[in-house]
Amino acid sequence: MSNTPLMPMATAVWLVENTSLTFKQIADFCNLHEVEIQGIADGEVGKGIKGYNPIISGQLTRDELEKSSKDNNRPLKISVNEIEISSSESKDKKYIPLSRRQDKPDSALWLIKQHSLLKDSQIANLIGITKNSVTAIRNKNYWNYNNLNAKDPVAIGLFTQKELFEAIQKAERRIKREKKEREKEELSKKSNA
Repeated sequence: MSNTPLMPMATAVWLVENTSLTFKQIADFCNLHEVEIQGIADGEVGKGIKGYNPIISGQLTRDELEKSSKDNNRPLKISVNEIEISSSESKDKKYIPLSRRQDKPDSALWLIKQHSLLKDSQIANLIGITKNSVTAIRNKNYWNYNNLNAKDPVAIGLFTQKELFEAIQKAERRIKREKKEREKEELSKKSNA
């Protein structure tokens, strides 16, 4: 991040109008020339520019402003708010070239054969095709079923091994949960009979 405030000219207008800072302090903070700041004060420069409050935007603190107002030789220091934005969690839809689009149905066939416990919706989410297409491939009704060749989607790069592992674990938990529910129903039927 640079040491220049957002909208330096508007920030300079606000500082000239609302503080008792010297032109040099404002010029150094806004990365402008001292003559420009003097022009702003005289009304010759930045006539139509509305002042931008650097305190509201978090670029300056009141404490910093007061300290620099009392000492004319003290420069203003911009507040740095380092906010780390992690984009590793979000999965972006990436462009698949025409030559590689056949890999998606091929990968769906591979997942159906190798990991039959995965639901059609899970396969569709992993690969990035519709659930109807996965269902058609599973039922052998897909329009191009005879030309499909099962391909490992992790090897092709459609998704990671970690994503596949998580989907398989989720499917296993679902199967266990459904099995427990069936056992409870059978026990309740036996106890009622």
